[in-house]
Amino acid sequence: MLLHVPAVLDADAFRRIGARLDAAAGDWVDGRATAGHQGAAVKHNQQIAEHSKTSIELSDVVLSALERNPLFISGALPNRVYPPLFNRYSEGMHFGGHVDGAVRIHPGSGHKIRTDLSATLFLSAPESYDGGALLIEDTFGVHSVKLPAGDLIVYPATSLHGVEAITRGVRVGCFFWIQSLIRDDGQRTILFDLDRAIQQLTATGADQASCVQLAGCYHNLLRMWTDT
Repeated sequence: MLLHVPAVLDADAFRRIGARLDAAAGDWVDGRATAGHQGAAVKHNQQIAEHSKTSIELSDVVLSALERNPLFISGALPNRVYPPLFNRYSEGMHFGGHVDGAVRIHPGSGHKIRTDLSATLFLSAPESYDGGALLIEDTFGVHSVKLPAGDLIVYPATSLHGVEAITRGVRVGCFFWIQSLIRDDGQRTILFDLDRAIQQLTATGADQASCVQLAGCYHNLLRMWTDT
């Protein structure tokens, strides 16, 4: 499942992140610093040093926004979230096709995080750069994703994906991984669809007893499938 989450950042958070990144000239490093063996061979971008004050501060801003976003919570069912990182692609930079590593080590706790889902939060207006689309391949083909600044795309980390070369301007973004309560993408999609249907039925004043029964089915499936 590909999940588009619009307007993750409010205006204040967006301005704060933008100003902080603009002032962080000395914190940008080679993007291969966090790439695995496969990714390093095809990765050509920059990112904010993972343990820098800038990265830690802005990571908290993004995590706080995610915690308040019901669409993200419903679709991802997050158990653990790897602290968000920030990258930049200028002209000629790109990231070739790759699959994200299955496990990452949380830099603060040392806990292992299974990367069920990958996520990209766009921080540059799409009209400010050419190229730079996120390309995600699944059984339906290749999806080209280029979202408004502040919007998020969440997709299975098992997907072959990459970023096409920038031909004009600069693309700044945020990326991270999620270990979901539900390991299986198919089960997670069923729960997401069921949750949305329950919310819509409740909002339209549908029979309360039926809504409660459906909610019970949702939570019993969640209880059955949860992987903690």
